[in-house]
Amino acid sequence: MSIDPRDVNDAQIEREMAQQLGEVSPEDLARLSGATPKTHDPTQRGRVNGRIVSIHGNDVFVDIGGKSEAVVSLEEFDPAEPPAVGQELSFVPQGFDAESGLMRLSLREARVHANLEALRVGDVVRAKVTGSNIGGLELRVHGLRGFMPMSQVDLVRREDFASHVNHWLECEVVEIDRKGKNVVLSRRRVLERQREEDRQQLRFQLAEGQVRKGVVRRLADFGAFVDLGGIDGLLHVSDMSYSRINHPSEMLKEGDEVEVKVIKLDLVKDRISLGLKQLATDPWTTVDGKYHPGDTVDGKVTRLMDFGAFVEIEPGVEGLIPVSEMSWTQRIMHPKDILKPGDGVRVAVLSLDPAKRKISLSLKALTQDPWLTAAERYVPQTQVSGAVTRITNFGAFVQLEEGVEGLIHISELSNQRVRAVSDVVSPGQVVQVRVLAVDTAQRRIALSMKPLVSAAPTGEPEPVSPAKAAKKRKRELRGGLSY
Repeated sequence: MSIDPRDVNDAQIEREMAQQLGEVSPEDLARLSGATPKTHDPTQRGRVNGRIVSIHGNDVFVDIGGKSEAVVSLEEFDPAEPPAVGQELSFVPQGFDAESGLMRLSLREARVHANLEALRVGDVVRAKVTGSNIGGLELRVHGLRGFMPMSQVDLVRREDFASHVNHWLECEVVEIDRKGKNVVLSRRRVLERQREEDRQQLRFQLAEGQVRKGVVRRLADFGAFVDLGGIDGLLHVSDMSYSRINHPSEMLKEGDEVEVKVIKLDLVKDRISLGLKQLATDPWTTVDGKYHPGDTVDGKVTRLMDFGAFVEIEPGVEGLIPVSEMSWTQRIMHPKDILKPGDGVRVAVLSLDPAKRKISLSLKALTQDPWLTAAERYVPQTQVSGAVTRITNFGAFVQLEEGVEGLIHISELSNQRVRAVSDVVSPGQVVQVRVLAVDTAQRRIALSMKPLVSAAPTGEPEPVSPAKAAKKRKRELRGGLSY
């Protein structure tokens, strides 16, 4: 059916159009009349799917649909997985090539996008260390830039990362910056989980008496903490060596691998006591057949106490020199008066008790006791001289020679009554004395400052015989001393 234009009624058409567009404003009509169809912007960073149709040199041509082709560089492909005609892949458009007019695509960028979208916080990934800086490690993970702070590299904080460069590390994703395409990684979290798994297994494998290998993790004044593979044990300083150790650093340093023995185990409190010296022979087990009373041995002074000096006569075996065994002739108030730690000494063995790990030593036993022959040198009624060393309320002590002292009782200071010893003598004064008696067993010599005289008809002093002098004293002297 045809319509004759002459039959068209313009007024009728306008009425029908007005009826249809009655709800549309003049402004809307003007905006619609100027609108242009919206077209797809190929430069936007979305992904497109394409099929490889041909490969020419370094260019790979891709059919992206709509009778359109695009091109992607051969360098975008992994050498281990070269492109193949007919292969369908996802790409990211990167604008148009100025010469060919073809759209440029990126396979690498598409894979980065895919990896970034698939990545989640908490994922465990393998990342390659590409470098290091002052803050930590730089890595590449699935084509993305990664960073690992130094505190997250290991269980123990380290300052040197050179050994990690160009190595692959298993780590956990802790933070993702999808806009900047960066991820923050942690190897420490992976190690902590592994450590906890090993710890739980080790808890049921440990037993007292076992010998285990471990790594020294930390040193303290009282010992070293050793990692047995997930559980730390304490190696006390007293269990490091049979010799005396002042600080663990004398034997160990952090990072050392050591073989230790499990001495005590308390899994409830997670306390493990370890020993190093227990793997060696106890030197005290051979002491009994090696040393005997009267033997002379060489040693080194290890420490001084108020009551004596400890001397190491072999590694792990110490003996004690009491203060009373240091000198025949000197009055020793403290061992430091004649010895100091580190001194080499030659001593005599007095006694030993291996069961109690005790050996008694003597310095003075190697020299002659001056009291052994004192009776021969100090015959009663002989005149000798000496220096007053000290005074008491009952008399004065006089040094006759080094190591030999005698006592002048207050009653023997003068023929006259003496009220105080200091009225007659004073310390340091040299006096002439007469020997009254010698007791070598008690190490005592009785002295007198009284003149040995008696009345005579001519007025001359008459010597008194030793028998009369001894018979004259019938009561004990003041001070509780008697000879």
